[in-house]
Amino acid sequence: MTMDMLSGEADDHFHDECGVFGIFGRADAASFVALGLHALQHRGQEAAGVVSYDGKQFHAERHVGLIGDNFTKPSVIARLGGESAIGHTRYATTGGAGLRNVQPFFAELESGGLAVAHNGNITNAMTVQRELQRSGSIFSSTSDTETLLHLVAVSPEKDLLGKFVDAVKKLEGAFSFVALSRKKMIGCRDPLGIRPLVLGDLEGSWILASETCALDIMGARYVRDVKPGEVVVVTDKGISSHFPFEPQKRRFCIFEYVYFARPDSHVEGRNVYEARKQIGIELAREMPVEADMVVPVPDSGVPAAIGYAQQAGLPFELGIIRNHYVGRTFIQPSDSIRHMGVKLKHNANRQSLDGKRVILVDDSIVRGTTSQKIVQMVRDAGAKEVHMRIASPPTMSSCFYGVDTPETNKLLASRMSVAEMADFIRVDSLGFLSIDGLYRAVGEAQRDGNQPQFCDACFTGEYPTRLLDRDGTDNIRQLSILAGGN
Repeated sequence: MTMDMLSGEADDHFHDECGVFGIFGRADAASFVALGLHALQHRGQEAAGVVSYDGKQFHAERHVGLIGDNFTKPSVIARLGGESAIGHTRYATTGGAGLRNVQPFFAELESGGLAVAHNGNITNAMTVQRELQRSGSIFSSTSDTETLLHLVAVSPEKDLLGKFVDAVKKLEGAFSFVALSRKKMIGCRDPLGIRPLVLGDLEGSWILASETCALDIMGARYVRDVKPGEVVVVTDKGISSHFPFEPQKRRFCIFEYVYFARPDSHVEGRNVYEARKQIGIELAREMPVEADMVVPVPDSGVPAAIGYAQQAGLPFELGIIRNHYVGRTFIQPSDSIRHMGVKLKHNANRQSLDGKRVILVDDSIVRGTTSQKIVQMVRDAGAKEVHMRIASPPTMSSCFYGVDTPETNKLLASRMSVAEMADFIRVDSLGFLSIDGLYRAVGEAQRDGNQPQFCDACFTGEYPTRLLDRDGTDNIRQLSILAGGN
């Protein structure tokens, strides 16, 4: 039983996506990949894998669980020889759990071995897979990522780069790929740049990673972001860039600033911690309330709560303490303590809260069940009033770009007004940041309604790409079958 299952939180948060990391031309490459994935652990805690190449053959290790539980063992790293390697840390979005869906995926193609790791979600993967299956392709996983390998395999182009480009041009949705062949490491972002990917340098060895924090952990130099629609190719002769897609206005995922990226990362030229503090400042301007203190819901609410407190001129207090030693796995408790739920992860600091008017700051509300428990915990600790402020707009729609979210009709904001939500989670008042306030916090004067500067579909329902697998008539039945229907 997982901690999230125990507390009922599993479906009450946007689950992290995935993290990718690759390094080319470095002795003990797999060790650096494991280190980089450790820094990206927040992007996926379900499983991880590494594929390396030693000049003669590829080696692969894939394990369910955390990086530190599997890839710090000398025996595992010893099996991953070579000066080039890529890795992936995963939270399932498409495909479900199981070792067969753990990346990087690897295939022996006519041109040689190719491994690929992917952050994002391909929104036409099911449609493309069925076309490939009708031509005889056999898929060994239920992940959308495997589609790329099959498209590369059947491409009529002559060289690997041509095959890779031909393949990615057939895909839609959000993708940041890192791929490894015998002679190349390839990185690619979708034309809208929805998911992050950065380029780094470690004493002459090139690195591709989801976030800059993965570069910092090993002292690598941040070079730049991989551009939307760019294909970066690394060989022993250096690096080259290719732009096979028609230029489009970028639509980077704005929720990276709200929650996903690590606070010490820089994404798209902005420091995440400073962006989150600014989000809190905008929230305090838009949604003030008389109170005695500002308390974050740890850990994701902390930077926004600091900004809110600074702008409101109120004390910032750690009124809720998080137990960091309760991870995703936990001993199975007896039925008599199962009701403790969220208290295994959070506990109220009674001395700080007793008799006070409290503003709770959190990053988002999904189903609302965890917020309900947190609010009750604060009231039980003696708080006189509890006001909740959310550092993002109401989450109205599901994400189809690599974030595991509940169906839209299970999102609290899709079926309740703000007043009804306040009643549901039992707060004295509830306030959300406006969409324009969120845009201001990340450096835009306001949201351009005609051409939004970010992907904000979870807040607006305006998806920047077609959702072919979701919307196609034939696909509805296929999705039902994959989910266990008929």
